[in-house]
Amino acid sequence: MFKKVLAFAAAATLCFSVAGCGDAKDSSSGDDDGLIRVGIINNDPNESGYRTANDNDMKAMFTEANGYDASFAYSLKNDEQIASAQKFIQDGVDYLLLSAADTAGWDSVLKDAQDAGVKVILFDRTIDADESLYEASIVSDMEKEGQTAVDWLKSQGLSEYNIIHLQGVMGSAAQKGRSGALDTEVTNSGWTLVTQQTAEWSAEKAQQIVQSVIDSGKKFNVIYAENDDMAKGAVAALDKANISHGVGKDVIVMGFDCNKWALQELLAQNWNYDGQCNPFQASYINDIIQKLEKGEKLTEKVVIMEEKGFDATKITQEDVDTYGI
Repeated sequence: MFKKVLAFAAAATLCFSVAGCGDAKDSSSGDDDGLIRVGIINNDPNESGYRTANDNDMKAMFTEANGYDASFAYSLKNDEQIASAQKFIQDGVDYLLLSAADTAGWDSVLKDAQDAGVKVILFDRTIDADESLYEASIVSDMEKEGQTAVDWLKSQGLSEYNIIHLQGVMGSAAQKGRSGALDTEVTNSGWTLVTQQTAEWSAEKAQQIVQSVIDSGKKFNVIYAENDDMAKGAVAALDKANISHGVGKDVIVMGFDCNKWALQELLAQNWNYDGQCNPFQASYINDIIQKLEKGEKLTEKVVIMEEKGFDATKITQEDVDTYGI
């Protein structure tokens, strides 16, 4: 028996399902309706364009028409996500689909899921837990994303690198991967971090951070933003101060996620670089669930999706149309 989660209704956690949050059938009642019960734990869908696309992809796949009874819970806080996971386990879901807010702290609840016969599939983000606690992980290679971006920046051959580093939510896999590559290069190449702060994926917070640097009078020539929204906020501060940015201008602007509007900024050469992060994981998850339902063994524990980086001097309209989210 699992302890009831008294704090599950925390205000920051949004939850809904076809039948209402918490209304999934108890596993002892059987699968009378023939639907596969899934509890999906994700980050706030309003966090970024990437997250909105990811959430929409999940909602489009996990429907009654496709054979699923799906419940959704959202939070940017690990403890609230863990509370949601405990609730879904109590409700008797068949599968727990997880995009973790933080990589740490999941061992206990995943062991609870395993004991209850709930299969766990990770998507979008990795966690620091033994692989035996989950069936599969469908993820981007965040470290490779960061390294590809940093390699591109190094190839620009600037006489000096004075960087404003705008980090995502601290502890997330995306933040760790994209920050780690830059931190290593700063140490190895003697680059200067003018500031390194989390803007928590927010355009508004990013604008405030960059405005503060501008007001301080410190010189900088690179904005390394760990998502497109933060890059957008940074550019707003640059525009307000009449500081030029983009190809051949005063400040290099870098983002991640490849929102269509961001790639359009590259095409117009107002930004310089954007790193792809693929949000469309639902079909991968569905394939895995269908195999598990048939009793098939999975051939891959970790599925890494192909991604690339885009340079403003090389991007085409076809790239924008194909890869923009």
